[in-house]
Amino acid sequence: MILTAGGAAAGFTAVTVLALGVAAGRPDVAVLAVPLLVTAVWAAAHRPERGARVVVRTTTGRHETGEVTAVAHVDVAPGTEAVLLRVSTQGYRSQEALVAGDRPREVGLSLRTSRTGVHRMFRVDAMTESFGGVLVAPPTRTGPVELAVHPATRPLRELPLPFRLAGLTGGHTSRRVGDGYEFHDVHEFAPGDRIRRVDWRVSARRSLDVRTGRLGTLYARRTFATADATVMVVVDSRDDVGEDVSAWAGGADIRMDEITSLDLARQAAATIARAYLDAGDRVGLDDLGRRRRPVPPAGGRHQWERIAQRLVRVAPEGWPDKRRRAPQLPSGALVVLCSTFLDDEASRMARQWRALGHRVVAVDTLPPVRTAFLNGFQDTALRLVLLERRQRLRALGRAGVELVSWTDHPDVGMHVLARARLQGARR
Repeated sequence: MILTAGGAAAGFTAVTVLALGVAAGRPDVAVLAVPLLVTAVWAAAHRPERGARVVVRTTTGRHETGEVTAVAHVDVAPGTEAVLLRVSTQGYRSQEALVAGDRPREVGLSLRTSRTGVHRMFRVDAMTESFGGVLVAPPTRTGPVELAVHPATRPLRELPLPFRLAGLTGGHTSRRVGDGYEFHDVHEFAPGDRIRRVDWRVSARRSLDVRTGRLGTLYARRTFATADATVMVVVDSRDDVGEDVSAWAGGADIRMDEITSLDLARQAAATIARAYLDAGDRVGLDDLGRRRRPVPPAGGRHQWERIAQRLVRVAPEGWPDKRRRAPQLPSGALVVLCSTFLDDEASRMARQWRALGHRVVAVDTLPPVRTAFLNGFQDTALRLVLLERRQRLRALGRAGVELVSWTDHPDVGMHVLARARLQGARR
């Protein structure tokens, strides 16, 4: 603990008054300095041994888009009167609070954010005061701490399915014959058919010999088999652009209350993966921006946790090398590609997957752009970029890739794709 400027000035004034009183032979003047000297001596003898110690811990539970919380634990030494805290996070205004130092305390921290992913938040600067501000400790800094903000999922009414369901069991009706619920046809009883599948009414109507009263041939009912779908959710993490076009070239931070294309991609991927997993399907996750092993397709609650943990840490890492061919996927899988399609790489991968026989759904994650602060050259460049992007999306449509905009009623778009598949199956 050190003296503040006010404490030093008070001590200098006390010494000066005492010296003048002694020199002038005025005891009444010298007595005026005694309270200040006693206070200074008492403060020096009983000053706290150290400043306050602050530890920032995240609250338990899962942080999602919206309000993010943490707790600052303030541990004080005996003799501390107050602790001045200043909490700051990049992109937000700093906030200050004065905490009494009579005992250890816990201070709740919170902020609202529209961003997802891993962010560094809640830097806490603390300054300890004692004896009315006469003694202070040097400021200490704690944090910021890394917090993983997960995207909030949205409900989807219906989901598109692959062209071919390869699973042996599941919640969807396939086109092959097997154990299921929907009627396929009636055929003559053959080896492998179960007795409980025999349709006695059809058998009596078709093969009953009225003279002998015996059945000549048994007929069994066949149903469509049930199966599950294999879905690969692919995220393009190479782009992370916001609504402000002037910040696309770098040099300006994206505001924390504005959603970016990667935030939309995380939300779309999490929503789609959760919906398919809840339906009993197998879901995997891959990233076009990283050369690492993907999350293989699987089902269940643990698979959702694996996908969520991988998805929240998806972030741009420089400019990756151009791929010569699309990543290998399970046979017959449905591919859901979340990208801005601002360059040819993602669309080239989508066309390759479609050429290999996969059903490909391209999810457009470009947020609505703001052009209010663009000059003439920037506005012209943006028009050219968006024109190339529209041509790219049209080429995907001609190649058989189905398009969904995540910023424009994605539930309706996924519902239309699901209905289109069912109508094709009926034909």
